[in-house]
Amino acid sequence: MPSFVSRSGLTLVHIVVSGQENSIPRLFLNGSGSSIDDIEPLLPRFAGPATLATLDHRGLGRSAPATTSPTMADFAADALDLADHLRWPVFDLIGVSFGGMVALELACTEPARVRRMGVLCSSAGGDGGASYPLHELIDLSPEERRRVLPVLQDSRFDEEWLASHDGLVERMVQAPSRTPNTVGYRMQMEARRHHDVWSRLPNVTSPTLVASGRFDLIAPPENGRRLAERIPLATYAEYEGGHMFFLQDRRAFSDLESFLSDGEVTR
Repeated sequence: MPSFVSRSGLTLVHIVVSGQENSIPRLFLNGSGSSIDDIEPLLPRFAGPATLATLDHRGLGRSAPATTSPTMADFAADALDLADHLRWPVFDLIGVSFGGMVALELACTEPARVRRMGVLCSSAGGDGGASYPLHELIDLSPEERRRVLPVLQDSRFDEEWLASHDGLVERMVQAPSRTPNTVGYRMQMEARRHHDVWSRLPNVTSPTLVASGRFDLIAPPENGRRLAERIPLATYAEYEGGHMFFLQDRRAFSDLESFLSDGEVTR
């Protein structure tokens, strides 16, 4: 995979999914503990007809580890450095979970760079509501994490339900329980713990689709509704699913594509 050197001096790995030459490019930001390898099968669906790029956040996947604890602003700066590396002055932005927090930070800091934005299963932090404190689960045993995380991902996914199903959704939902307890992951959790863009959300100038899963206990729908109310040009949509609702409700990808293509989404 190609790499670039960010302004912080870190070597960050990225991937580009080619699309139509005349399309607005899309920058995709991944969730907590996830790498390009984890999300790569879904990137064409997030890309649609456009060219899409994503990176391994610092300290995760194949990107270089951070030498000091990064803030959410540092992760946003890394994403902006990728856009600069690709010579994208303006782009559409998609953030999932932790990536949604990074996207919000980026859009609050550099609103003129973002044409349209999709924020999926995420939270504003502060008075807007924080996502579940996943940093508190780091030191649990693997067995305990496997027991706790699926229910947080989707309140219906208790042990009995998981035992009777074997599909993509279930494998994705349980993936965080297998995340190595690395320094990079701990640093990401620390940045997530301090995330708070609530007071700056009125700075966001891009039309924004805020989407939540009805059964999500990590980024509850109430957080999504408050987030959408705070962003001037936001639309809120709620789906039948949990933290991975875009894999559970077939409307999610088509609505996101319609929105990024200047269409309307009403839920």
